Amino acid sequence: MNPILAAIRRHPVKGLSGQELPAVALTAGRALPFDRRYGLLNGTAALESGSDGWRLPTDFFTLDRVEKLATLDTEFDEATTSLIVRRGGRQVSRGRLDQPMGRTLLEQFFAAYLAGTVPGMPRLVEAASGAFGDHEEPSLVLLNLASLRDLEERVAKQPVDPRRFRANLWIDGLDPWVERSWTGQSLSVGGATLEIVGPVDGRPANDVNPDNGATDLNLLPIMERGYGHCQIAVRARVTGGGRIAQGDPVSPPKQA
Repeated sequence: MNPILAAIRRHPVKGLSGQELPAVALTAGRALPFDRRYGLLNGTAALESGSDGWRLPTDFFTLDRVEKLATLDTEFDEATTSLIVRRGGRQVSRGRLDQPMGRTLLEQFFAAYLAGTVPGMPRLVEAASGAFGDHEEPSLVLLNLASLRDLEERVAKQPVDPRRFRANLWIDGLDPWVERSWTGQSLSVGGATLEIVGPVDGRPANDVNPDNGATDLNLLPIMERGYGHCQIAVRARVTGGGRIAQGDPVSPPKQA
């Protein structure tokens, strides 16, 4: 099987559920459009009046700290910049992220839903430029599905949902773990060119079941024991913009 782009996913609000895209245009030096464009500041950080630029991941509500966020299903409407929040299939909140009243409605819902997690009122913020990724440099996260299958079969001994890793691009048709040798090299995906910055370390959020919020895996120690590392994905910067779509060919770096 020749390598292909199996899925494109973005997370418009950091820490909340993802959204699958059939196609998207990438821009050099930018993240996936609307990926982690918004974030829900935790109680302490929400009281600060600092910059609306990039912030540390610890400033936000994320699955690392609040597993129950996984029980919410969110839908982002790019045309109206609206966020719809559902729980158990029922709509529990809705608001426009580009309007103060819309953000207030959503903040009030999250304040009630996350009551007791941290003190203070959650606050929705928008990244003025770039995205609220784990690194200040705008980037994408790539997941090799063959590596995930190897992890399932050899180490985890159970199915592992790829959504746990919150990657933007899922690639199929590669050899397992070949992506770990790509740092500093370039690959093409559809009409875009990406440069691999380095591996992405696993984190406690990967243990959270994306369907029910249960912490039902312990991936970091079992990967360390099984492989001697806990890196399940790689981070890339967009160096050449272009359109990408599900099913597009992927041309990986040439192996020495």
